[in-house]
Order: sequence, then C-alpha cells, then structure tokens
Amino acid sequence: MKTITVNVSEPVYEEFREYARKVDRKASELIREAMELYRQQHMQRRTSLRNRHPASVGGPIRPITGEDDILGEMLDDSRD
Repeated sequence: MKTITVNVSEPVYEEFREYARKVDRKASELIREAMELYRQQHMQRRTSLRNRHPASVGGPIRPITGEDDILGEMLDDSRD
C-alpha cells in the first residue's frame, strides 16, 4: 500500500474522524473506501454496447426455412 499526503479542510477531516469513531473504524479506512468508490464510479473504463463487437457463438442449430416465422415470434406479445 502506498502512503500519500492529502490536504483537506479541517471540518471535512473532523467529520470523517467523528463518523469513524461512531462505526469503530479508522478515518483512513473510510477515506480509502471513498477513494475506491470514486475510482469505480468515475475512473474505470466503461464501454457502451454501441462500442462492443459481436462475439461469434457458432452457427445456427438448424437451417432457417421459409416456414419459420422468427420475426413473428419476436413481435408476438401474448401477454394481453
């Protein structure tokens, strides 16, 4: 683990210390968790489905015939 120095306002740090006491933890643990949460929500690379490439899953199980109504099956909403 890397040791760093961070400058924060006294009220903010005091709030972390008070909350840490209430939950019986160290303020440094809470700050590490806050940094990790920020990293996950703002810094980790996220891709849109629009940017993804299709994956090959092999061929069809059986050939599609003229009698197959795939579009009809997809659009059929028999939940009425």
